[in-house]
Amino acid sequence: MVWSGIYQSDAYRCFAGSPQLFCPNFCRKLGVEVSLKDIIYNCESTGVPPRKTYQIFCRKLGVEVIMLKTRVISAVAGLALLIAVLYLGSVSIGIAISLIAAIGLYEFYNAASNIKNINPIKSAGYLSVIPLLILGIEKTGLFRVDVSILLGISVCLIIFLSMSFIVLNHNRYNIIDACVTAFGIAYVPFLMSFLILVRNMEQGGYLIWLIFIGAWGTDTMAYTCGRLFGKRKIIPEISPKKTYAGAIGGIIGCILLMIAFGAVCSNSFDLKIPYAVLALLGFCCGIISQIGDWAASAIKRYVNVKDFGNIMPGHGGVLDRFDSILFVAPVVYYIILLLK
Repeated sequence: MVWSGIYQSDAYRCFAGSPQLFCPNFCRKLGVEVSLKDIIYNCESTGVPPRKTYQIFCRKLGVEVIMLKTRVISAVAGLALLIAVLYLGSVSIGIAISLIAAIGLYEFYNAASNIKNINPIKSAGYLSVIPLLILGIEKTGLFRVDVSILLGISVCLIIFLSMSFIVLNHNRYNIIDACVTAFGIAYVPFLMSFLILVRNMEQGGYLIWLIFIGAWGTDTMAYTCGRLFGKRKIIPEISPKKTYAGAIGGIIGCILLMIAFGAVCSNSFDLKIPYAVLALLGFCCGIISQIGDWAASAIKRYVNVKDFGNIMPGHGGVLDRFDSILFVAPVVYYIILLLK
């Protein structure tokens, strides 16, 4: 059996200090049946320390153990790259988001292809990334773009192109394929475009951090509160580890992080956002961020994949890292637009 990955902390927690308990607990988690004698031999006869034992046992089962060190290194590298891209300006944001959206579409279409008789029209989907590049370059002043016109033209062209495929290549594609293609476009490039729109706002270099705080801040606070206080599961069928305590902690934590960010910006930069607006942003982002996370989990469970990809070791694919950001970005954009 080859499992796509189990975190080091989860694996070692299954060991629970007893070799005899490790086998049934860990194997049940993996859905494998292994003789108890095998694990007792590994633990007691070889003299291997417990912390190494589960790694050896995992390798025998064909299970990849994702080390905490790998996750931390990936996270630090990703954060450094993010800061560099944001610092370089709107053009770099447009290029980076276009690339991320193309990878995200690739991951989504690959996942959707796991469903029997589903064949997304990938070429039509990838063309939808072009408007993101246009939005990014527009800030250079070379030309002006009306967002509503760009959106209208893009939607029309995508519909025309998708329907042309199911007419001219009807033996391969059908209306269901066109619908899955369109959903992928709406889910990934369209929602990601709000990152560029926020960056293009006045003082957007600071405002765009509200999106990452709203998404990743909520995720971090929800995880922490869930680990400390979580008991009652909120939607075990979709996301078994999520709890009510974690969900509430994520919302409260997001509000506090937004206010803290506003205080820093007010004292250190020429950006003053009313604390009431920051609290509203924190509340809305704390809710919608978790819905974005659960929505991605629901998709993955339906198509029977653990992660959308593996571009970031220990973290999964682009959509695994940006599932919350996809939902938070438009919320931040419209709240700022309406209340500024």
